[in-house]
Amino acid sequence: MPISHVSMRAGKPESYREAILDSLYQALRDTLDVPEGDRFMTLTEHDAANFRHGDAFGIARTDDLVYIAITLFNTRTVAHKAALFRRIAELLAERPGISPENIFVTIYDTPKENWSVGNGEMQFGPGKPSHG
Repeated sequence: MPISHVSMRAGKPESYREAILDSLYQALRDTLDVPEGDRFMTLTEHDAANFRHGDAFGIARTDDLVYIAITLFNTRTVAHKAALFRRIAELLAERPGISPENIFVTIYDTPKENWSVGNGEMQFGPGKPSHG
């Protein structure tokens, strides 16, 4: 049950933005067994004055950089997260053609009881069935 937020510089066509979300969703399905239809994602575009990056950590980035923040249950292993990072880079390189140095991913893992996915209910808290 991840929720993903992508931030990028404005100016890319709709097909490019859709390819980012589709590839990200596929990477989540491939590595974390995210179920079909579990597609909770946003993409926000920023003009040049409101989008900054640098070459920290020895990585030369360009204005094609995408920031990807993924919040998910705290049940994933380090190996799951490493596989997800690799798969996101692979799929975004294929479609829409983003070079790996321009893919910046952060994972926020939270306890299941911190989630309400609708109706004002705690669907995944103590005593609730296990999901994701």
